[in-house]
Amino acid sequence: MKIRDMFYKDITRDIKGVIKIGQKDEENIYQELEEYVVTRELSKHFDDFFKNYKKSILGYTDKMGVWISGFFGSGKSHFLKILSYLLENKEVEGKKAITYFDDKIQDPMVLADMKLAGETSTDVILFNIDSKSDSDSKANKDAIVKVFMRVFNDMQGFCGSIPWVADLERQMTLDGTYDDFKAAFKEISGKEWVDTREDFYYEEDAIIEALSRATKMSEEAARNWYNKAEENYTLSVDKFAKRVREYIESKGNNHHVIFLVDEMGQYIGDDSDLMLNLQTVVEDLGTECGGKAWVIVTSQQDIDSMTNMKGTKRNDFSKIQGRFDTRLSLSSANVDEVIKRRILRKNDVGKNTLKLLYENKSSVLKNLITFSADTPEKKIYTDAQDFTEVYPFIPYQFKLMQEVLTSVRIHGSSGKHLSEGERSMLSAFQESCIRFANEEAGALIPFSAFYDTIETFLDSGIKTVIYHAQENKRLKPFDVKLLKVLFMIKYVKEIPANIENLTTLMISHIDADKLELAKKIEDSLKRLIRETLVQKNGDEYIFLTHEEQDINREIKSINVEMAETIRKISEIIFED
Repeated sequence: MKIRDMFYKDITRDIKGVIKIGQKDEENIYQELEEYVVTRELSKHFDDFFKNYKKSILGYTDKMGVWISGFFGSGKSHFLKILSYLLENKEVEGKKAITYFDDKIQDPMVLADMKLAGETSTDVILFNIDSKSDSDSKANKDAIVKVFMRVFNDMQGFCGSIPWVADLERQMTLDGTYDDFKAAFKEISGKEWVDTREDFYYEEDAIIEALSRATKMSEEAARNWYNKAEENYTLSVDKFAKRVREYIESKGNNHHVIFLVDEMGQYIGDDSDLMLNLQTVVEDLGTECGGKAWVIVTSQQDIDSMTNMKGTKRNDFSKIQGRFDTRLSLSSANVDEVIKRRILRKNDVGKNTLKLLYENKSSVLKNLITFSADTPEKKIYTDAQDFTEVYPFIPYQFKLMQEVLTSVRIHGSSGKHLSEGERSMLSAFQESCIRFANEEAGALIPFSAFYDTIETFLDSGIKTVIYHAQENKRLKPFDVKLLKVLFMIKYVKEIPANIENLTTLMISHIDADKLELAKKIEDSLKRLIRETLVQKNGDEYIFLTHEEQDINREIKSINVEMAETIRKISEIIFED
């Protein structure tokens, strides 16, 4: 049975490439929407999010939290920003935001859910919590609700930085006197209220007179309010949630308010008080607003890690777990599971073929795939199911490929295109698999196959070394494959480039003769060393970059006279 016939889905099907991260300023919304690439992974995240969000449009839900996790640089902040555009669905360059996704989302059900969300009356509040909070606010256990109140006030056009002023503006809006107050203030002070309100303590007389003119307050009542406003102001999570509910009800028409909070996890850190404050915010918003107010946050850690803090009990954060029911991970931590599910899933015939193959060859495989004693543990096949899920790859390749991508990104890439996320891993495994698709069952994909995937991202100096090796008549095709492996593991400390490890990395069939392959590798290494492409250091073999080759050639070209050698040895022996 050929490898290509084992898969549940066509191995050659299109899996979209790396997301192009757009710029962050508002002027580039069009460019971001137009150029945003939806991979299969992100398509699933859009599906999960909009499917759950739809519940709040069609009825009641208290599961109105979304936790987006991913390592730094994984694209979670950009994903959050794109979500904000889609939920607001404002017109950009003559097109509604969601229209830009008509040809990006393949599933018509997901697109329908997105359009339903876009047609729903919504206020979107996107912010980085650290930049919106006061510098000393983290010391306050109510810091998170304070920031939420601030951005909520800002969104309505009220004074976000001085909450008691915002409360006054809100009350005047309800009474229908706010416009009169602003007009009176301008007449008295000659200044626009919105431009001046943050100078609250420098405009006492103008504020008091404008209040007494525009509202039912007497001058004495207005002065008393002014003097006591800060002292009398209190904020609780309950009060905040009620304010949001009242606002939503005033808008009618199934109105929603969405708080999209970037870097929440970094802001909270390991502060259990802040985590409890976030829990109370989402708990009360869920209860008060019944799904019409949503909280979407990003964090480098997943919610389970965040709620497992030192000095706290698991039950302390039980409610937040329920509220943040939608959890979207952009992390590469379980990339092997993603690849198994998306690319390597087998059909029934493939499963049966591979199960039988493993039963016949399990002991052979255990002896075939081994690493030297100084190599940290590398995964091998554990059982028939593991073999079936991973084949034609070998378990160690998942983590090693991640390490290679990371090291290449630091040391050998052109620096523009290489993502360290799942998308590069997906393409690496899929493309390698396609190249071996016509092989029969029993073939294994050697680690050298992954080079072709990362070559696109490599610095031209590295590519030139490989190209020259391919053109070198004194080298064989196998030598070039080995050279590719030596390059990929050059900066990966976890796998010493010795004969035993290189032999395992180059295995291409279950029935391979390992001793014969090891001898072939030894001969190949001699040729690579002779051509100054590889250097031996103890038991290890090191790929040489262009610069390193030049140094080695210079050393080799130095012709030291015998008399000079004898003189130097004499100095060392006799002058001591």
